[in-house]
Amino acid sequence: MNTPNKITISRILLIPIFLVFLMQQSTLSSYIALVIFIIASATDGVDGFIARKNNLVTNFGKFIDPLADKLLVASALITFVGLGYMPAWTVIVIISREFIITSLRLVAVSQGKVIAAGMSGKIKTVVQIVTISVIIICSVSPFNINGFTEQTVIQIVVYVCVIVTVYSGIDYLVRNWSFIDMRNA
Repeated sequence: MNTPNKITISRILLIPIFLVFLMQQSTLSSYIALVIFIIASATDGVDGFIARKNNLVTNFGKFIDPLADKLLVASALITFVGLGYMPAWTVIVIISREFIITSLRLVAVSQGKVIAAGMSGKIKTVVQIVTISVIIICSVSPFNINGFTEQTVIQIVVYVCVIVTVYSGIDYLVRNWSFIDMRNA
Protein backbone atom coordinates (compact mmCIF):
# COMPACT_ATOMS: atom_id res chain seq x y z
CA MET A 1 0.00 0.00 0.00
CA ASN A 2 1.46 3.36 -1.01
CA THR A 3 1.76 6.47 1.17
CA PRO A 4 -1.29 8.35 -0.20
CA ASN A 5 -3.51 5.33 0.42
CA LYS A 6 -2.12 4.96 3.95
CA ILE A 7 -2.99 8.62 4.59
CA THR A 8 -6.52 8.01 3.29
CA ILE A 9 -6.91 4.95 5.52
CA SER A 10 -5.70 7.03 8.48
CA ARG A 11 -8.57 9.46 7.77
CA ILE A 12 -11.04 6.60 8.05
CA LEU A 13 -9.40 5.38 11.26
CA LEU A 14 -9.70 8.88 12.78
CA ILE A 15 -13.50 8.87 12.37
CA PRO A 16 -14.37 6.76 15.47
CA ILE A 17 -11.87 8.72 17.58
CA PHE A 18 -13.40 11.98 16.33
CA LEU A 19 -16.89 10.72 17.17
CA VAL A 20 -15.95 9.61 20.69
CA PHE A 21 -14.70 13.11 21.51
CA LEU A 22 -17.60 14.82 19.71
CA MET A 23 -20.21 12.88 21.65
CA GLN A 24 -18.67 13.74 25.04
CA GLN A 25 -20.10 17.26 24.71
CA SER A 26 -17.58 18.89 27.02
CA THR A 27 -15.60 21.95 25.99
CA LEU A 28 -12.25 20.15 25.99
CA SER A 29 -13.51 17.05 24.18
CA SER A 30 -15.30 19.19 21.59
CA TYR A 31 -12.13 21.12 20.84
CA ILE A 32 -10.20 17.84 20.58
CA ALA A 33 -12.89 16.58 18.19
CA LEU A 34 -12.50 19.78 16.17
CA VAL A 35 -8.72 19.33 15.91
CA ILE A 36 -9.13 15.70 14.87
CA PHE A 37 -11.76 16.69 12.29
CA ILE A 38 -9.52 19.42 10.83
CA ILE A 39 -6.55 17.04 10.65
CA ALA A 40 -8.69 14.37 8.99
CA SER A 41 -10.11 16.91 6.54
CA ALA A 42 -6.63 18.22 5.70
CA THR A 43 -5.37 14.74 4.88
CA ASP A 44 -7.76 14.76 1.90
CA GLY A 45 -5.66 17.36 0.15
CA VAL A 46 -2.38 15.86 1.30
CA ASP A 47 -3.02 12.34 -0.01
CA GLY A 48 -4.17 13.62 -3.39
CA PHE A 49 -1.21 15.97 -3.72
CA ILE A 50 1.30 13.23 -2.90
CA ALA A 51 -0.42 10.76 -5.24
CA ARG A 52 -0.40 13.15 -8.20
CA LYS A 53 3.09 14.55 -7.54
CA ASN A 54 4.71 11.14 -7.24
CA ASN A 55 2.57 9.37 -9.84
CA LEU A 56 1.07 7.11 -7.14
CA VAL A 57 -2.56 7.34 -8.27
CA THR A 58 -4.21 3.91 -7.90
CA ASN A 59 -7.66 2.51 -8.57
CA PHE A 60 -7.93 1.74 -4.85
CA GLY A 61 -7.09 5.39 -4.07
CA LYS A 62 -9.67 6.64 -6.56
CA PHE A 63 -12.27 4.53 -4.78
CA ILE A 64 -11.30 4.93 -1.12
CA ASP A 65 -10.49 8.67 -1.09
CA PRO A 66 -13.99 9.97 -1.87
CA LEU A 67 -15.47 7.24 0.34
CA ALA A 68 -13.33 8.42 3.26
CA ASP A 69 -14.52 12.00 2.71
CA LYS A 70 -18.16 10.97 2.68
CA LEU A 71 -17.76 8.78 5.78
CA LEU A 72 -16.12 11.62 7.73
CA VAL A 73 -18.73 14.21 6.79
CA ALA A 74 -21.72 11.87 7.11
CA SER A 75 -20.61 10.63 10.54
CA ALA A 76 -20.34 14.20 11.83
CA LEU A 77 -23.70 15.25 10.38
CA ILE A 78 -25.55 12.19 11.67
CA THR A 79 -24.04 12.74 15.12
CA PHE A 80 -25.19 16.38 14.99
CA VAL A 81 -28.77 15.19 14.47
CA GLY A 82 -28.47 12.98 17.53
CA LEU A 83 -27.05 15.87 19.55
CA GLY A 84 -29.81 18.20 18.37
CA TYR A 85 -27.53 20.57 16.42
CA MET A 86 -29.10 19.94 13.01
CA PRO A 87 -32.56 18.99 11.78
CA ALA A 88 -32.66 15.47 10.36
CA TRP A 89 -34.11 16.64 7.03
CA THR A 90 -31.00 18.73 6.29
CA VAL A 91 -28.73 15.74 6.82
CA ILE A 92 -30.99 13.56 4.68
CA VAL A 93 -30.76 16.10 1.84
CA ILE A 94 -26.97 16.34 2.12
CA ILE A 95 -26.41 12.57 2.28
CA SER A 96 -28.94 11.96 -0.50
CA ARG A 97 -26.90 14.23 -2.78
CA GLU A 98 -23.83 12.14 -2.02
CA PHE A 99 -25.64 8.88 -2.88
CA ILE A 100 -27.05 10.34 -6.10
CA ILE A 101 -23.72 11.68 -7.35
CA THR A 102 -21.87 8.51 -6.31
CA SER A 103 -24.45 6.48 -8.25
CA LEU A 104 -23.99 8.76 -11.26
CA ARG A 105 -20.24 8.21 -11.07
CA LEU A 106 -20.74 4.43 -10.93
CA VAL A 107 -22.95 4.58 -14.04
CA ALA A 108 -20.27 6.63 -15.80
CA VAL A 109 -17.56 4.13 -14.80
CA SER A 110 -19.68 1.28 -16.16
CA GLN A 111 -19.62 3.17 -19.48
CA GLY A 112 -15.86 3.60 -19.31
CA LYS A 113 -15.97 7.27 -18.29
CA VAL A 114 -14.74 9.08 -15.20
CA ILE A 115 -16.57 12.09 -13.79
CA ALA A 116 -13.93 14.31 -12.28
CA ALA A 117 -14.68 16.51 -9.31
CA GLY A 118 -15.99 19.85 -10.53
CA MET A 119 -15.55 23.24 -8.92
CA SER A 120 -19.04 23.13 -7.37
CA GLY A 121 -18.16 19.81 -5.72
CA LYS A 122 -14.93 21.21 -4.32
CA ILE A 123 -16.74 24.27 -2.99
CA LYS A 124 -19.39 21.99 -1.48
CA THR A 125 -16.70 20.02 0.34
CA VAL A 126 -15.13 23.18 1.77
CA VAL A 127 -18.55 24.48 2.86
CA GLN A 128 -19.33 21.15 4.56
CA ILE A 129 -16.00 21.18 6.42
CA VAL A 130 -16.53 24.79 7.51
CA THR A 131 -20.11 24.03 8.56
CA ILE A 132 -19.06 21.08 10.71
CA SER A 133 -16.24 23.11 12.28
CA VAL A 134 -18.54 26.07 13.04
CA ILE A 135 -21.16 23.79 14.59
CA ILE A 136 -18.55 22.21 16.88
CA ILE A 137 -17.26 25.64 17.94
CA CYS A 138 -20.75 27.08 18.48
CA SER A 139 -21.83 24.03 20.47
CA VAL A 140 -19.28 24.83 23.19
CA SER A 141 -19.06 28.62 22.91
CA PRO A 142 -22.49 30.09 23.69
CA PHE A 143 -22.93 33.77 22.98
CA ASN A 144 -25.67 36.35 22.53
CA ILE A 145 -24.82 39.56 20.73
CA ASN A 146 -27.97 41.66 20.31
CA GLY A 147 -30.06 38.51 19.92
CA PHE A 148 -27.58 36.90 17.51
CA THR A 149 -26.82 33.57 19.20
CA GLU A 150 -24.81 30.46 18.44
CA GLN A 151 -28.09 28.78 17.41
CA THR A 152 -28.59 31.49 14.79
CA VAL A 153 -25.07 30.96 13.45
CA ILE A 154 -25.61 27.20 13.32
CA GLN A 155 -28.91 27.68 11.49
CA ILE A 156 -27.29 29.98 8.92
CA VAL A 157 -24.33 27.69 8.19
CA VAL A 158 -26.58 24.63 7.97
CA TYR A 159 -28.88 26.30 5.43
CA VAL A 160 -25.93 27.60 3.41
CA CYS A 161 -24.48 24.09 3.45
CA VAL A 162 -27.76 22.57 2.24
CA ILE A 163 -28.11 25.15 -0.56
CA VAL A 164 -24.52 24.72 -1.77
CA THR A 165 -24.83 20.92 -1.56
CA VAL A 166 -28.08 20.88 -3.57
CA TYR A 167 -26.64 23.32 -6.12
CA SER A 168 -23.56 21.12 -6.52
CA GLY A 169 -25.72 18.03 -7.01
CA ILE A 170 -27.83 19.75 -9.66
CA ASP A 171 -24.67 21.02 -11.37
CA TYR A 172 -23.23 17.49 -11.56
CA LEU A 173 -26.51 16.08 -12.87
CA VAL A 174 -26.91 18.75 -15.54
CA ARG A 175 -23.29 18.48 -16.71
CA ASN A 176 -23.45 14.69 -16.83
CA TRP A 177 -27.05 14.08 -17.89
CA SER A 178 -25.93 11.94 -20.84
CA PHE A 179 -25.05 9.14 -18.43
CA ILE A 180 -28.60 8.92 -17.12
CA ASP A 181 -30.62 10.00 -20.15
CA MET A 182 -32.92 7.01 -20.60
CA ARG A 183 -33.22 7.70 -24.35
CA ASN A 184 -29.60 6.54 -24.65
CA ALA A 185 -30.24 3.30 -22.74
